[in-house]
Amino acid sequence: MPPSRLFRSTTAAAAAATAALALMISGCSSGGPSPGGAAPGRSTEAGAGLPASDGSPLEPLPAVVPTALRPYYDQRLSWHDCGVAGFQCATMKAPLDYDKPDPGTDLKLAVARKKATGPGPRIGSLLVNPGGPGGSAIDYLQQYAPQPAAVRARYDMVAMDPRGVARSEPVECLTDRQMDHFTQIDTTPDTPAEVGKLVTAYRNFAEGCEARSGKLLPHVSTIEAARDMDILRAVLGDQKLTYVGASYGTFLGATYAGLFPTRSGRLVLDGATDPSLDSRTVNLEQTAGFNTAFTAFATDCVKRQDCPLGTKSAADAGRQLSALFKKLDTHPVPTGQDRKLTESLATTGVIAAMYDEGAWSLLRTAIAQAKDGNGRALLALSDSYYERSASGHYANQMYANPAVNCLDLPAPFTSPDQVRAALPAFRKASPVFGDNFAWNALNCAYWPVKPTGTARRIPAKGAAPIVVVGTTRDPATPYAWAKGLAAQLSSATLLTYVGDGHTAYGRGSDCIDTAINTFLLEGTPPAKNKRCT
Repeated sequence: MPPSRLFRSTTAAAAAATAALALMISGCSSGGPSPGGAAPGRSTEAGAGLPASDGSPLEPLPAVVPTALRPYYDQRLSWHDCGVAGFQCATMKAPLDYDKPDPGTDLKLAVARKKATGPGPRIGSLLVNPGGPGGSAIDYLQQYAPQPAAVRARYDMVAMDPRGVARSEPVECLTDRQMDHFTQIDTTPDTPAEVGKLVTAYRNFAEGCEARSGKLLPHVSTIEAARDMDILRAVLGDQKLTYVGASYGTFLGATYAGLFPTRSGRLVLDGATDPSLDSRTVNLEQTAGFNTAFTAFATDCVKRQDCPLGTKSAADAGRQLSALFKKLDTHPVPTGQDRKLTESLATTGVIAAMYDEGAWSLLRTAIAQAKDGNGRALLALSDSYYERSASGHYANQMYANPAVNCLDLPAPFTSPDQVRAALPAFRKASPVFGDNFAWNALNCAYWPVKPTGTARRIPAKGAAPIVVVGTTRDPATPYAWAKGLAAQLSSATLLTYVGDGHTAYGRGSDCIDTAINTFLLEGTPPAKNKRCT
């Protein structure tokens, strides 16, 4: 059961998925660290802008820091060894509720950095976020983000796990055993009884989150996370924020620019989301995005004699995959573990491989094995997507993700009847994944906290130049979203990668990397409408 609207960077997600699958196929021990999106949250503080359904833009906060927030901006971080070579860690305080700051309820947010190595003068701090919502920025920084060397030399590389995520007061919802059951629930219900089981699963998930994290749930919106970033900017001693955000991290960065345009420096938003879209549109367009990615995979697959989905056409390959899913719905196959490969787990496994074309060869092998009655490899992909370890422990991302999404936007559907009515549109968007994505979009209907955000444009008037990056066949954040965000941001330049996969920076395109590195090091954005292949 993939969470609705999950956006995380290819580097952090697909690379881990590929490694996990490779281990499974080679017969080694299992292990391993999506689809979904994000939307604007808001604060009720004067100047932050109230929810609006009329398309009104996100307005900046007052430039002067309120007196009640001054202690947070004036705090000093105490850096210490992280246990990872070259990195230092610290804890930053932020108010649980920006409307009513209370030291007794302050959040403790985890921060990590890798100081500039030289040569060359230090430019400042560069904050990174891999997306999600719910992805650990610190894990991302320590495992992937210290590249390239030219940028690392001039910047202190910095990450902060957002509120509710990983090391920063994580949202918790289910036990690992309960989560195993949740991931296997049928998300393409065929009968009223199966619909009832799905609704019960969503209710139980939401109740678990409320029981374990009830005080935190109303305060994990994207706007609150963006305000935390401004505190971090100040305590790091930077006049303006320099930032690279991937996937959902683009919405977080755009929100920062909207709230604090005069404090926004060099922002790179890679694999962009469009904050002006309502949640139903986001889910529908992401469904189409994964269909585009699957079509690219299938087109490549059918040209190969060993393609497990036939050699006729991409459309026929889709029909064969749908037939496999249908078979698994009634006859799950063994995996060598106490969990069988169900339709829902198999679907999640295929979705995980859509993030990066580098996983296509491994996916072909996994599908072939599943058709032969061995679900081990597809289960490994599914586990990597869910960040389920070899010991059966789930990371926090799958709990933080709906906590943020369900607060940031009103639910796309509020009842099973609404999902049924929307099924034709979702099936048109993706014959293979449409039903799954539509029913997954029902999860926020039962969330215990009312949404505080709404869809709206982010103009960020007065912000420094911003680079928005879009990939033409991106499954999780369709290219149209990058164009939409670039059109909203008053100072944005759109940089296009013509290709497959989710996000573009650091994924092998010298053209993309050179353009972004030049922007970060010199402040010069790429030429208008620049395209890279």
